Amino acid sequence: MASYPSLRALRAVLASGIAVTALTGCMGAGGSAPQLPSANFVQNQEGPGEEYIIGPLDELQIFVWRNPELGGKVQVRPDGRITTPLITDMPAVGKTPTMLQQDIKLQLSQYITDPIVSVIVTSFNSTFSQQVRIVGATEKPASIPFRANMTVLDAMIAVGGLGEYAAGNKARLVRYDKGTGKQQEFGLRLNDLIKRGDIKANVRLQPGDVIIIPESMF
Repeated sequence: MASYPSLRALRAVLASGIAVTALTGCMGAGGSAPQLPSANFVQNQEGPGEEYIIGPLDELQIFVWRNPELGGKVQVRPDGRITTPLITDMPAVGKTPTMLQQDIKLQLSQYITDPIVSVIVTSFNSTFSQQVRIVGATEKPASIPFRANMTVLDAMIAVGGLGEYAAGNKARLVRYDKGTGKQQEFGLRLNDLIKRGDIKANVRLQPGDVIIIPESMF
């Protein structure tokens, strides 16, 4: 029969194991997600990012230096192509503005010497991979076009802020990592950002991000 000290030691070990198991379970179920670095400044650029992929029905402004008649406003057709003076049925969908301007430059080089071309996306009707979606306890859940240097604050302003019962500090940002092919999840502190003005809680967004805002249980 075990001695009294041995029984006491055994109970201590069992109690310790139960405590560790309980703590691990709590961390796994409701532990905080990793945080993204703060967006401490905003640049002047407001258009789509450099990696923006042109989609069907996007509206483009094409400039050809010293030859304005060769440019103008065009809309990408549903078939993914555009037509401009001297250029017919050029594929545009799937290209960045920089890629498209290089293609236009190459085509115009047949008619003018060293054309200087610029392409600006003026209206966005892009795919979900080029948008930011905000769902859950917000005033108006929406999918909005991603713009260069967009932050969580910009997105929340676009959807009218948090809902009345939103648990803002329990919000999550879901992001697809192209490198690993997996989804990543990050914690957001929307209450601190919107209601307390904590600018450190503001973070940069990327195309395709999804912001999920749960409701408070109380």
